[in-house]
Amino acid sequence: MSFKVGIVGLPNVGKSTLFKAITKKQVDIQNYPFCTIDPNVGVVEVPDERLEKLSSISCSEKTVHTTIEFVDIAGLIADAHQGKGLGNKFLSNIREVDAIVEVLRDFQDNDVFHVDGEVNFKKDRETVNIELIASDLQLVEKAINRLRKEVRTGDKEVKLKVETLEKAKTFLEQENLLYDLSLEDKEKEAIKEFNFLTFKPIIYVKNVDKSEVAEEDGYLLMNAKIEAELADLSQEEAESYLASFGIKESGLSKMIKESYRSLNLISFFTSGKEESRSWTVEEGSPAPVAGGRIHSDFQEKFIRAEVVAYNDFVQCKGWSGAKQSGKAQDKGKDYIVKDGDVMLFKI
Repeated sequence: MSFKVGIVGLPNVGKSTLFKAITKKQVDIQNYPFCTIDPNVGVVEVPDERLEKLSSISCSEKTVHTTIEFVDIAGLIADAHQGKGLGNKFLSNIREVDAIVEVLRDFQDNDVFHVDGEVNFKKDRETVNIELIASDLQLVEKAINRLRKEVRTGDKEVKLKVETLEKAKTFLEQENLLYDLSLEDKEKEAIKEFNFLTFKPIIYVKNVDKSEVAEEDGYLLMNAKIEAELADLSQEEAESYLASFGIKESGLSKMIKESYRSLNLISFFTSGKEESRSWTVEEGSPAPVAGGRIHSDFQEKFIRAEVVAYNDFVQCKGWSGAKQSGKAQDKGKDYIVKDGDVMLFKI
């Protein structure tokens, strides 16, 4: 299952430095706005310590993590929705992602130009979000005007769509993100096609000075320069380097995991001698859908699945022990996959 996370923010807040750290991919990082015109794309593994343990237990020849795609999108500025800067191009790039990481500058550096002339992360967050809201509002208004004639035909689906769009319009006009709008499932489905920017989950990342990396409600705090330096170190060296700053886990690892969670995704595993692998599925998915992530036949020709909870698999030291102790259970088409399930599909 492929999914994309877009990295956005004002120019010169550290997006491209962060992207380099995430993907270990060299991108053009210069001290001026709009350096990144076309989005850079990189695919990285979703860290999951459980997979390494499974691979060790099963003596797997390969260990394959699930992946997440990050898109480095050039900086937005005020009035981007009206085309200022390269705004319309950038906004269209954001519309193509599944979730948004919004990078906010909260570090002082006189050598790095700030597009507004001052460092104020709260103001920057407001600027970016207003642009996303304004872009969605334009789209809502166009959609309502186009659909009003169709409402007269009495089509119930069109009527629901317009009514939901009207709700969205009112909410956006109050400068709210649609992600916070309470809608029924049928209403969400009715306007899904419009792919609104502010319907996407947003993860706020504050790019801070080295001495300030800590926990803060509503924000992930990290220092992009530290993260970029970590990208060139071995695992052991990186852990030692983080420890010198009193940091237990890299900001990137937290951000990747949070991006994964924000999309309401969970991991299940397959594990054997050939390979141990993590797979992505939406929370609440039944077993055949999970099987379909591996191969379409696993969904279409699904008979049953053997399932062992991760902790049980570890405690029983693999499939053989899990079966002997009764921890491996046969599950049918109605079984809802849980995070950490180790699964073997029968077709």
